[in-house]
Amino acid sequence: MLIGFEHVGTTVSNMERAIDFYCGLLGLRLKLRKTTAGGELAFLDAGGGMLEIAAPATEVGPFRDVPHSEAGFRHITLAYDDVDAMIETLEAAGVEIAERPRAAYNTEMIKRVAFVRDPDGALVELIERAEGR
Repeated sequence: MLIGFEHVGTTVSNMERAIDFYCGLLGLRLKLRKTTAGGELAFLDAGGGMLEIAAPATEVGPFRDVPHSEAGFRHITLAYDDVDAMIETLEAAGVEIAERPRAAYNTEMIKRVAFVRDPDGALVELIERAEGR
C-alpha cells in the first residue's frame, strides 16, 4: 500500500549555492547533508516530500529543459500562500524569473502560478493552491 510521496532527485553544480536557493530563498528545510564517495548529497524537506540534491565531485554540465516531444521531468512545483510576494522576494535576490505570476490554466487545482530558474537553470514552479485543496 502506498504511504505517500517521498522525494525527487536532482543534480546540482554547487551544493552550497543550491542549499542557499532552496532553503534560504524558497523555504525548504535541510534534513541531511553528507559527503559521499562521489561528492555531496542533501535532502531538503518541502513539507509534503523531499528534494534530494546531489553535487558530484566531477564537473556538472548545464541543465537542459526537456522538450515537450520527449519524456522526462520538466519542473518541480512548490506551493505558497502568496506567489506574488515570493516572486518579489526572489526578484530582489536576483533570481531569474522565467514566467511572472498569472492565473493558472488548471483552476480546479491551482489558483496562481509563476516560474523561476534555480542556480543551475532548472525550472521551479511556484503556485497558490485552488480553494478547497
